Amino acid sequence: MQTLSTDQLLNALRAAGEPTRLRLIALLAEGERSVKDLTDILGQSQPRISRHLKLLVEAGLVKRIAEGAWAFFRIADTGAAGEICANIVDRLDRNDPALVRDRARLEAVRRANAEQAAAFFRKYAGQWDQIRSLHANEDRIEAGLLDLTADGPRDDIVDLGTGTGRMLEVFSPHIRRGIGIDVSQDMLTYARSRLDREGLRNCQIRQGDIYNPPLADGSADLVIIHQVLHYLQDPDRAIAEAAELLRPGGRLLIVDFAPHGLEFLRADQAHRRLGFATGQIADWMDAVGIDLVRQVDFPPEDTDFLEIGRLTVSVWLGQDTGRRIPRGVNQEAA
Repeated sequence: MQTLSTDQLLNALRAAGEPTRLRLIALLAEGERSVKDLTDILGQSQPRISRHLKLLVEAGLVKRIAEGAWAFFRIADTGAAGEICANIVDRLDRNDPALVRDRARLEAVRRANAEQAAAFFRKYAGQWDQIRSLHANEDRIEAGLLDLTADGPRDDIVDLGTGTGRMLEVFSPHIRRGIGIDVSQDMLTYARSRLDREGLRNCQIRQGDIYNPPLADGSADLVIIHQVLHYLQDPDRAIAEAAELLRPGGRLLIVDFAPHGLEFLRADQAHRRLGFATGQIADWMDAVGIDLVRQVDFPPEDTDFLEIGRLTVSVWLGQDTGRRIPRGVNQEAA
């Protein structure tokens, strides 16, 4: 159990000791929310809710995550502050009339957010459906990813270019915490709605560039790059950034297409690369101190000839070797 100084504990108790702030803690225990969500649920003005959140953030009970012009708030889930929040939530009476009303309004907000996300997905669903029709069944691939990573640590995972958040959903039952990073606000809205709908409290979404993820170095046991590299101008840079996020001995899981000749994907779907050879992936990993330890192909089940061809999904699992020089270390001295 982690401890706090007398002043830190008093600040936390003062921050929590107010009706609206207790309600905020209870709401944020259900998942991260924007200020707009919270004002809609509590029926209070934005400045007032912001003041309450500021006090909770300053006391360490709530975390603020900036996302462009927006900000999202999440209950503390680690350390002594996380233990205090968990204790408060456990002791609140869920049948309290104010909390019952808050949960009902929360469900209304969730439905509205889900419809907004669904509208975006409907707009672009045809693109994903077209790609999915060209390769192996996704259930088989996802089961393979879980099997491939089952023999090593995956308490904390990072999914770079999380898109719809599907990898977080797949891995959620097997991890302590998952963080999905994506630069697209529309994708983030959809992914948040998905995690919210499935009740995945151990996963969260952050806006960020795959070339500069907003996370501390050495914060992940497993980093996933799922069907992202073929969109990138500099895939090797993305692999290098992923390597920095790994803890000693951590692993990098890359999922993408084997080399193919479907030029229409470059023209119609913005694919910059038509798949990757294992040698190329191994070289990029080796350059940043990662050994390629496993490689698995998932060919399409339907082998009937089609004019447009079919795609083989390749999976590469690498492991940190300790050869990488951490950022901030003088390379000549090292």
